[in-house]
Amino acid sequence: MWKPTSSAPLVKMLCHHGPISAIAFHPGGNLMATAGMERKIKLWDLRKFEVLHTYPGHAKTMNFSQKGLLAIGNGSFVQIWKDNSGAQDYGQYMNHSMVKGYQVGDVLFRPYEDILGLGHSMGVSSILVPGSGEPNFDSWVANPYETPKQRGEKEVHSLLDKLPPETIMLDPSKIGTVRPSRKKEKPTSQEREAEMEAAIAAVKSLPMKKKTKGRNKPSKREKKKQEGIVRAKRPFLEQAMKVEQQPSKKQRISEEAELPKSLQRFARKKSM
Repeated sequence: MWKPTSSAPLVKMLCHHGPISAIAFHPGGNLMATAGMERKIKLWDLRKFEVLHTYPGHAKTMNFSQKGLLAIGNGSFVQIWKDNSGAQDYGQYMNHSMVKGYQVGDVLFRPYEDILGLGHSMGVSSILVPGSGEPNFDSWVANPYETPKQRGEKEVHSLLDKLPPETIMLDPSKIGTVRPSRKKEKPTSQEREAEMEAAIAAVKSLPMKKKTKGRNKPSKREKKKQEGIVRAKRPFLEQAMKVEQQPSKKQRISEEAELPKSLQRFARKKSM
């Protein structure tokens, strides 16, 4: 299993003692089904990377439906498995036999409909699988009746809402450990003074250009240097004035107390 920003796989799993012939992922994202050449089908819990159940059988292709049904294709036969108990323990639900000589190459459930598409050596077929599709669609997630304009807007929204690759991780212990960015704290008066002194020193250390005779007088050079110091001081002085103009908590409380009795009930009360 990979993520876009890594050149090496994040997870390596030894699922079978031999080649894997088919793999499928549950729409919920927590379940994976694999089939191996040793004629075993396994269900995996991707949250813990451990086997839930092992069944005898072989599969060339597999696919999960929206409601969790598992379609397994092998040779000329297609099996539909269903989790009847709700404990992720699958059992046989339906069987379908193709015409003799037809080899199933791929199976795929159609979303929002109880239809299973079959790709085989002689073309494409479809069968009815009751209870496989989601009957109540959420138009904010996927709308099967969307117009071309809605489809374009959906693509734009999906790109804007896309997770950055740095947040994709397969280690469940790291989920919830990302700290939100803190708001920038206001600098203290001492820090502002230190920054202002550093800006003044940087202005004083700037070399002055040598100009023609009459324009290079010491008085003019000093005047220009003082103008640079004033420009460097201005943003710090403006910031200090804004801080002084903001009313403190004590002033707000006194203002509330000075309100007439008829208006005091509209004053913001402190939360207990």
